[in-house]
Amino acid sequence: MKLLTYLLSTLLLLQLNSCAQNNTTETTQYSYEIVVPDLKIPWGFVFLPDQSILITEKSGVLIHYKNGEKTEISGLPEIEVLGQGGLLDICLHPDYTTNGWIYFSYASSEGEGEGANTAIMRARLSNNTLIDKNLLYKAVPNTTSGQHFGSRIIFDNKNYLYFSIGERGERDNNPQDLTRDGGKIYRLHDNGSIPEDNPFVAFPNAKKAIFSYGHRNPQVLLFNPLTNTIWEHEHGPQGGDEINIIEAGKNYGWPVITYGINYNDTPITDITELEGMEQPVHYWTPSIAPSGMCLITSSKYPEWKNNILVGALKFQYLDRCIIENNKVIQEEKLLENIGRVRSITQGPDGYIYVGVENVGIVKIIPEN
Repeated sequence: MKLLTYLLSTLLLLQLNSCAQNNTTETTQYSYEIVVPDLKIPWGFVFLPDQSILITEKSGVLIHYKNGEKTEISGLPEIEVLGQGGLLDICLHPDYTTNGWIYFSYASSEGEGEGANTAIMRARLSNNTLIDKNLLYKAVPNTTSGQHFGSRIIFDNKNYLYFSIGERGERDNNPQDLTRDGGKIYRLHDNGSIPEDNPFVAFPNAKKAIFSYGHRNPQVLLFNPLTNTIWEHEHGPQGGDEINIIEAGKNYGWPVITYGINYNDTPITDITELEGMEQPVHYWTPSIAPSGMCLITSSKYPEWKNNILVGALKFQYLDRCIIENNKVIQEEKLLENIGRVRSITQGPDGYIYVGVENVGIVKIIPEN
């Protein structure tokens, strides 16, 4: 009886907190057109300078879409398709037109142990083949768990490379331990070397590439040029999906603090705040299973300027988050029931493009 009372009170508190954040949510149905059809899980995509698109399919296929045709790129490393793992994110070096570097993340079985873990590689593209491949980072150890690979890749305005790796389902071991991979945001130079000012370089036995820790399953990183900050969102358990602003050396709390509960409705902890651990900018209860995030700077959608779009895998819509003083003050549901939104990008033409599972890549049509 005491456990039931505790659970009910906890759920009520979470719902009240959630409503306090979401009490101005509205739903608007914008139109869209399918730009790239017939994709299964377009985990990431990026526009090349000629406006063609490189698309990662989680199944381990890299697609070049140009002039209405799809070409499968050869030369990928061996990719382990395991649960949530497979071929994941993709991005271009900020000086891509000069150096041609393409960066991507994937589940790799390289190294000791059965299973796989997240890897980051860069390569160049020549005649629809990846060449000059460099493995920049490989998380260890391998594990047969199919959970929480992360993983997004971004560059900031100083050409630092950031990427995320989930805690691989080992919440009690990885996120709070600086000597272990998993549940972390990492920072490297573009060639894979460790920046000397990374926050844990001087810590004995720490993973020197770690930039922040205490994360569960971060599936988005975003560089915000308006504030020169790194934004992230991550999957919570049942409840407690988060948006965070990532700072060097900070602890984001998982699993010591959380606004979520276990999938079997039992509590993880009754602590939601603790000194030395960061609070999220925003959280969702119930979970929306966030994937994909885009800062809108385009004049194509003037009413959305400087807002953030977040994909909702679970509820199959786009969530427009209106930001004020680094807080989400209002949300608007877009493209409700479109499907599981996996990835979002503002194209070089200013339009918003969305990767939707079992649909393809769609372009949002602005209202007249």
